[in-house]
Amino acid sequence: MSSKQDIKKGKNSKNMTALLGAAFIMATSAIGPGFLTQTATFTETYKANFGFVVLMTTILFIGAQLNVWRVIGVSGLRGQDIANKILPGLGYFIAILVGLGGLAFNIGNVGGAALGLNVMFNIDVTFATVVCGILGIVIFLFKDSGPIIDKFTRILAIVVIVIVGYVAVINKPPVGDAIYRTFVPENPTSLFFPIITLLGGSVGGYITFAGGHRLIDANIVGEENLKDITKSSLLGISVATAVRILLFLAILAVVYQGVELDPSNPAASAFKYGAGELGYKFFGLVLWSAAITSVVGAAYTSVSFLKTLHPFIQKHEKSFIIGFIATSTLIMALIGKPATLLVLAGSLNGLILPITLGVILIASKKKEIVGEYKHPKWLFIFGIIVVAITAIGGIISLQDIAKLFG
Repeated sequence: MSSKQDIKKGKNSKNMTALLGAAFIMATSAIGPGFLTQTATFTETYKANFGFVVLMTTILFIGAQLNVWRVIGVSGLRGQDIANKILPGLGYFIAILVGLGGLAFNIGNVGGAALGLNVMFNIDVTFATVVCGILGIVIFLFKDSGPIIDKFTRILAIVVIVIVGYVAVINKPPVGDAIYRTFVPENPTSLFFPIITLLGGSVGGYITFAGGHRLIDANIVGEENLKDITKSSLLGISVATAVRILLFLAILAVVYQGVELDPSNPAASAFKYGAGELGYKFFGLVLWSAAITSVVGAAYTSVSFLKTLHPFIQKHEKSFIIGFIATSTLIMALIGKPATLLVLAGSLNGLILPITLGVILIASKKKEIVGEYKHPKWLFIFGIIVVAITAIGGIISLQDIAKLFG
């Protein structure tokens, strides 16, 4: 009897590790280096009104993630497999689109991690790029890399929250004004662009599915696990939201003092002004933590899409993940600043979110995918609103693609 109890206890512990890991891989994917820069830039531009952007982005973020996690969790199917059941071939198209977007973003993630090391230790950026790429690869060399990924992302997410929270507190931000403008912004129509931009960067492309696919790999699926799946998604949303709010307040405090941020690295200059040289080094650690966890999340999730394309990829999944990180690192080391690729990646994210979320919403009503599960009506309507808003954002992002090839 005690043996059975030990097995059950071990399984529960393993499940808890996977549930926490799924939450944190989604959260850390959503708060990468691009997110840090966007938040700093937009806070300087919109001041306390950016609080409204944080609020709206969070609401839409919740609408997208809860729908995706529940349908993937109940069905036990990956996003691309669900898409293929809705329309044969659609899943392959989405897998390729997510893979390309993930690769382009991962180049930026590796670069962000390298800049973090450069800030902390003043080492050459190209050398730092190679070091960060190797670190990402090493994680996947272990036989059972799942639990390592879970712990790695969890620890570094906590590091980010603690440091950003510390800088936010010592900077003494105008909390009252921030709260007021969060709900009563000036010229709210001007805030549509930053809402769409931030949403695309924090829930578009591979990020939407990072947590759900991790749970499938951990075999935590089915309606019987829905309660745990929902808790995991809410934890991931809470972590990403906490970082958003704290980072906004930390930078707002500096901007309110009339400081002009360095356009080449606005978030770093805010930390340096608010907390001196120590604050600057802290930012290096925040940037590195946010970027290296995004490297892991982007590679893991992108390949989880691509392995549907051919059994060979599925059989050698880990090798493809390592190759994915190695390619990102090599391109970053050779090219340096792949601005065109990053703009294209942002545009792809803007285009793919309404498609993938739309597929999930259709799937939520199909018995052959979700069985007897009844998807909440309010959540379905919530999802339709997010699809409509992100579709408009996708149309805007088409202009970026046109500029790239125009």
